[in-house]
Amino acid sequence: QVQLAESGGGLVQAGGSLRLSCVASGDILDINAMGWYRQAPGKQRELVANMVSGQSANYADSVKGRFTISRDNAKNTVYLDMNSLKPEDTAVYYCNADVIILYTSRFVEVWGQGTLVTVSS
Repeated sequence: QVQLAESGGGLVQAGGSLRLSCVASGDILDINAMGWYRQAPGKQRELVANMVSGQSANYADSVKGRFTISRDNAKNTVYLDMNSLKPEDTAVYYCNADVIILYTSRFVEVWGQGTLVTVSS
């Protein structure tokens, strides 16, 4: 079993910054990809940014130049540095990972429970 634990959400004024963190734990052999999605009220969940092992990061157009994703593979952790935040960035942010399970070599997709980011105008 694998769990993702997110932290770092909160309330911030427009133009401010936040850092989200997500740690994966459990029966992990390897992690192929880690990333962040978000879901605003009344909207579908959307990709914010992700990193696939050995590839460059992918970003939604709406966050390019403002958000930066990074991974610490030794700690099974992914970060999302969010700068120049806008009210439209308000959403629940979910961590996502494609994990290879220890002893089985099965790929599973895992989601965190989400962390709320609120940007006030």
